[in-house]
Amino acid sequence: MAKMFSLIIVFLTLKLSFLFCFLSDPRCFWRIKDTENYLGDKDADCFFSIYTKHGYVKNDYFSENLDKLVTPKAIHLISSVYFAIEEINRNIYILPNISLLVNIQCNLIADNLKKVFFFNKKEIIPNYYCKNQRRYLIVLTGPLWITSYKLGPILYFSRTPEIYCGYFHLLLSDQEQFPHLYQMSPKDISLPLAMVSLAVHFSWNWVGLIITDDDHGIQFLSELRTEMKRNTVCLAFVTIITYDKILYFKMIIKYYHQIIMSSAKVVIVYGDKESPVQFNFILWKSKNIQRLWVSVSQFDMITMTGDFVLNSMHGTLIFSHQQSEMSGFKQFMQTVHPSNYSNDISFAKLWWTYFKCSLPPPNCKTLKDCPTKTLFKWIFVPPLGMSMSETCFTLYNAVYAVAHSLHEMHLQEVDTCSENDGNLLEFNSWKMFSFLKTIQFVNPVGDLVNMNQDRKLGTDYDIFYIMDFIKQYGLKMKIGRFFGHFPSGEQLFVSDEMIEWATDIKRTLASKCSVPCRPGLRKYFQKGKAVCCFDCYPCPENEISNLTDMDQCVKCPEDEYANTYQTNCLKKIVTFLDYGDPLGMALAGLALCFSALTAVVLCVFLKHRDTPIVKANNETLSYVLLISLIFCFICSLFYIGHPSMVRCILQQTIFAIVFTVAASTILAKTITVVLAFKITVPGRRLRWLLHSGAPNYIIPIFTTIQMILCGIWLGTSPPFVDADPHMVYGHIIVICNKGSAIAFYCVLGYMGSLALASFTVAFLARNLPDTFNEAKLLTFSMLVFCSVWVTFLPVYNSTKGKAMVAVEVFCILASSAGMLLCIFVPKCYIILLRPQINSFHEFRKIQAKAKIIN
Repeated sequence: MAKMFSLIIVFLTLKLSFLFCFLSDPRCFWRIKDTENYLGDKDADCFFSIYTKHGYVKNDYFSENLDKLVTPKAIHLISSVYFAIEEINRNIYILPNISLLVNIQCNLIADNLKKVFFFNKKEIIPNYYCKNQRRYLIVLTGPLWITSYKLGPILYFSRTPEIYCGYFHLLLSDQEQFPHLYQMSPKDISLPLAMVSLAVHFSWNWVGLIITDDDHGIQFLSELRTEMKRNTVCLAFVTIITYDKILYFKMIIKYYHQIIMSSAKVVIVYGDKESPVQFNFILWKSKNIQRLWVSVSQFDMITMTGDFVLNSMHGTLIFSHQQSEMSGFKQFMQTVHPSNYSNDISFAKLWWTYFKCSLPPPNCKTLKDCPTKTLFKWIFVPPLGMSMSETCFTLYNAVYAVAHSLHEMHLQEVDTCSENDGNLLEFNSWKMFSFLKTIQFVNPVGDLVNMNQDRKLGTDYDIFYIMDFIKQYGLKMKIGRFFGHFPSGEQLFVSDEMIEWATDIKRTLASKCSVPCRPGLRKYFQKGKAVCCFDCYPCPENEISNLTDMDQCVKCPEDEYANTYQTNCLKKIVTFLDYGDPLGMALAGLALCFSALTAVVLCVFLKHRDTPIVKANNETLSYVLLISLIFCFICSLFYIGHPSMVRCILQQTIFAIVFTVAASTILAKTITVVLAFKITVPGRRLRWLLHSGAPNYIIPIFTTIQMILCGIWLGTSPPFVDADPHMVYGHIIVICNKGSAIAFYCVLGYMGSLALASFTVAFLARNLPDTFNEAKLLTFSMLVFCSVWVTFLPVYNSTKGKAMVAVEVFCILASSAGMLLCIFVPKCYIILLRPQINSFHEFRKIQAKAKIIN
């Protein structure tokens, strides 16, 4: 066991090491259609009955048993058996002093239909006559399975085991019905995966399927569906061709319409080539059905009309079990039957000659660009050898399996043979057959042949591309390999160089149910349709698809956003109201200008503090109001720049306190005006309120209340720095979160209540007949103040990002500027431009006129 395992490991290692060499230097087969041979590539059923003799005995090649008409393919099969036996008989290390011989009978089924075959000929059924008749060791059959199915049981009755060398068939694998039969060809367990892997490689997800209505086809369909489901490849249609002749002719139009009505450009063909499937293609050729056919090697055949069965403009892809070149096979063929092979061209009419492709030829980069003369000079170089078909190679290995089984049995000194007529040996066929089913050996070309069906590795395939080049010529080239025993994802190897040189199917032949969804779109599957059929929908907001045909879009991270085409996530821009922004720069400039202007007004008032207009309305409150307005303008600067925890706390608390001071100062000034007027009315005793400075206490009282509200705000849920990645698309907005919205609106509401109270009192006192009465000015200032902040609430809640901060700054500046301009600009106008009015002499004249009027 250890030795066998080591041998397998070495074999696989060698296979892998030469893999890329094979694909970089692939074999090309130049195929010539033989229109003169009306049989085409038709297979003939043959029995190869093997027996043994002492010493070296030369086989009687193409003896009188082959007087019947056989096809070139049958001659090829027979030659491969003769070639193997000749190699074995000349090999001193296998069955020394023993020769293998073969008796060949072909066209058994056809002869049986012509006459009562079994009663007129004795030699056809080996071992049937026991007395004085030659007993055969084993019989090799193929390539038609029906021959083994019908005649195999007779071999069992005659106690002769059988090796079937045709394509694997499920019916022949029934050990109860065929205990004497061994199938050389492995079951195509890897074929569905190989075909699906090739479809995935070429991005085909919508393919058709044509199979025969038997267990073989149905099992293949089941396995193919399983692999397709794993790889998201779908069947556009399934055509199951019946064996019933009457039903077949009724369904033939339906078979045709299933193909032409489907959008699938690639169709898999699988089944028995002797079934009605091949007749479908002969009929469809006249209809010019242009599809890329994907099939197995038994459908790689030339019909009686001289055309390839799977004829198509797009070509055909063929999966064939891997086989190696038989050195010396061409020379053997020319030796044993030279009259049929006078030159290389007639040689190619029977089989495919092959050579090593030197790609590209000197003056053609692709096959379509090659001039015909150049191509023919390149094609018809002296052939290096002759290609065995898959069945021929299987027969070759079967002969060697018999020889190695006999040799192993001989080495174990088992009593297995008896002599007859001096040199004829008769072995125990069943003992040899038991050895054969478990043996493994390396054939002359270096391939490991394992006869143990339970321990066979996954099937390996060569992949060929066949195309009709010109009328009588076709080109077949190896484009890749599939290794069933390799790990998943490493099984398929395709030579893109060969594909690009020979054909453009990879670029032009798109077999898809739906147009691929470009990046930025996602698939939308409709209920009841195959998964390969879908619509393309744009990705949702802030989600991307950067690959073609994505099922789901991918959501961008919090700090990233989707670009316009929704194909990539871009880093979000961190933004805030910065001094570098034009908006931030403009607001900061306004704040500084207005604070400077307020400072100038304060200086003017201080300079003219002894004038009536300054003293008339409580100059102390005017100074307090001007100073608070300076701070109101300056506090707006806390809103501009990168937010920090300290900045967030300061901007809210200072804003609330200084505006409360300003609003309460205006309220105090308004009450002062009212009290001053009331004092002048006879009988009123309110002078003590005015002289005691009671209105001035309004400022600290109301400011203290606001400070308490701010303290509660800071103690429960203070403002903090917040980064909002969702507020503005593509940006991360860094702002000061208000913390408790309730506390914020309480502070703002309290300040608004003071402003509304000041406006109400000032409005009631606007018409009091007093000199330099500023009640009207205060009314206008509070009207502006209240209008600004009433407008602020809806605008603030409807804006986002730094625009929201800019709205708040603008409201601060607008309300502060409104108080400054409405209250102090008229006074400054009188102080600076109408000084004659602002004098005590003029003030007394105005007072006297007022008394006269009263």
